Amino acid sequence: MTDRPSVCAEIEMDLVASALGEAGPAAAGRVGAHLDRCASCRDEVRRYQAIDAEVATLRGRPLAEARVDRVEAELRARLRDLRGRLVLYHVFPSPFGHILIARSEQGIALVEYLGRGTRLAGSRLARLPGVEPVADGRDLEAFHRELAEYLEGRRRELRWPIDLRLVRSDFHRDVLATTSSVPYGAVISYAGLAREVGRPSAVRAVAQALRWNPLPIVIPCHRVIGSSGALTGYAGGATTRKQKLLSVEGIPTVRMRGDFRIARETMYVRAPGDPEYCLPTCASVDPFPVGGLLFASRDRAEAAGLAPCTACRPDLHPLSR
Repeated sequence: MTDRPSVCAEIEMDLVASALGEAGPAAAGRVGAHLDRCASCRDEVRRYQAIDAEVATLRGRPLAEARVDRVEAELRARLRDLRGRLVLYHVFPSPFGHILIARSEQGIALVEYLGRGTRLAGSRLARLPGVEPVADGRDLEAFHRELAEYLEGRRRELRWPIDLRLVRSDFHRDVLATTSSVPYGAVISYAGLAREVGRPSAVRAVAQALRWNPLPIVIPCHRVIGSSGALTGYAGGATTRKQKLLSVEGIPTVRMRGDFRIARETMYVRAPGDPEYCLPTCASVDPFPVGGLLFASRDRAEAAGLAPCTACRPDLHPLSR
């Protein structure tokens, strides 16, 4: 699989739109001018045009209208399938190494840490069946800017349209959906997440689902940690990346042998289903309740809609670090 020239990537959607009869005059003009000088795109568009030609031929035959409509629907479904395979991607620099962002028609389908690598060949995207990667930095630049703002602590969420085509199962989808609800500046344990998913005994399966998260950062699996407070694994590879992401969100960690752990004695606690947040020393809560959340600050707890505990009064006796 080879990278396509950026000029071809930029015209790709117009090529498909022209084949479907959906391109406006300006787009059609761009396609015509491009095809005059690009042999590979001429071959590409011939595939689409051949399908449209079949539809036109059928329309000219004295076939039953229902049959023509059925065949046309099937052929147009083939065209939509061709378009659905296209995934635009680009590799951007970041403080965490190079990051590949890939987008389909439905939304962002992949965010992948490449470390020092910059080429598609070293990416998970290059190994996926049924996908046609197309290099396109211009279309993805806005997403890169927002990601950079997040990694610099200037943005607290990424409201991106997402495409979950790379998620392996319905269970994995449930895990990722629940992970998306963990607030900025908070962490939950794998056991707690399993409970929230409704599968309290499936802690290992939950961890495996997060390991294969195709959208790290966007779906914040870095906010899920071990029951001991250790960071353990991360979909983005080294737990040092996980620690850095948590640090951006203000979550304190301490180094331990071979890993990091959350400094939970300096974090506020919300027990499962509790509308209040507490000090970790509050007699009414476990300092790390299964299914509960730990918050880096009072502001983050209150931003999540929680009120200060009326017993331990974290508003009057805030934690100091």
